[in-house]
Amino acid sequence: MEEEILETRESKYKKNKKKGHSKMTVIIVVLLILIALTFIYMRYIATFGFIVKEYNVTSEKLPESFNGFKIAHLSDIHYASMGKEKLDKVVEEVNIMKPDLIVFTGDLYDRFSNLTDDMKEKIIDSLSKLEAPFGKYAVSGNHDYEHDGYQEIIEKCGFTYLSNESNLIYNNGNTPIEIVGYPSIINDTPDYNISLSDNYKIGLIHEGDAFDNIENKDFNLVLAGHSHGGQVRLPIIGSIKFMLPDYAKKYSEEYYKVNNTQIYISYGLGESEFYIRAFNKPSFNFYRLYNK
Repeated sequence: MEEEILETRESKYKKNKKKGHSKMTVIIVVLLILIALTFIYMRYIATFGFIVKEYNVTSEKLPESFNGFKIAHLSDIHYASMGKEKLDKVVEEVNIMKPDLIVFTGDLYDRFSNLTDDMKEKIIDSLSKLEAPFGKYAVSGNHDYEHDGYQEIIEKCGFTYLSNESNLIYNNGNTPIEIVGYPSIINDTPDYNISLSDNYKIGLIHEGDAFDNIENKDFNLVLAGHSHGGQVRLPIIGSIKFMLPDYAKKYSEEYYKVNNTQIYISYGLGESEFYIRAFNKPSFNFYRLYNK
C-alpha cells in the first residue's frame, strides 16, 4: 500500500515537473518571438520611408519682404543607411513643397561605411536635383570628416558650403537676411567670432550643443541636427539619454527657445552606427517664416 502511494506521488511530481517545463518553454518561445518582432519593427519598419515636420516661425525682426519665406532643412542623411531610391523620394518631396531656400546641416555619409566612387556619383545625381530659387547651403557634420572630398561633393550638388562664413540674401527689398554656417565642433575648429550683421540671422550648426558658443550672437533662428532624436524614443519618456551622441546632450529635442533665439533640431533622414529607430520616423523639417 505504501509503495502504491509513493508511486502515485512520484507520478504526480513528474507530471507537474513536465507541465512546469512546458510553461517555461512557451514563455521562452513567446519572448523570442517578441524580441524578433521588435527587431523587425526597429530595423525595417521604423526606418522605412520618412515624414515632413512643418513649423511656422515668427519674428518681428524678419523683413516684410521675407514674410512667408519657406526653408527646407535636411540633415543626417548617412547615405549608406538610406540609399539612392529613398534619397530620390526625399528630393522629389522637397521639390513638391517648393522651398525658397534649402539647408543641409551635415553628415552626408557615415564613418562606419566605405564611400565608393559609385556612391559619390549617386549622391551628386540625387541632391543636384534639389531646387530652391534663393540657393542651397550646407555645413559639415562630424561624420563628413571621415572621408575625403565632402566640400567638393556638396558643391557639385549645387550647395554653397559655409565654414565660418555668412551670406546675405535679398528678396525684393533693401533689407536682407543673413545665413551663417559653422563647421562641426567635434572634428573641426569653428570660429565663433566671425563678424555678423544686425539683420535677421539664421545659424547653421551640426551639433545642437554648439549653440552655447553662439548664444550671445543675437541669432533669430538656429538649425541643427546630429542628435537623431536619440534614434530610439519611448512614448512619454522620449529619447534614451545614453543613446544620444556627444554634443547632443543638452539640445537634442525638436525645439528650444533661448532668449530671442528659436532652435530647431532635425531628427535626420538616415541612421548612424545602429540602423534602427523606434517611435522616431526619419524626417526633414520645413519652415515658413512670418514677421508677425
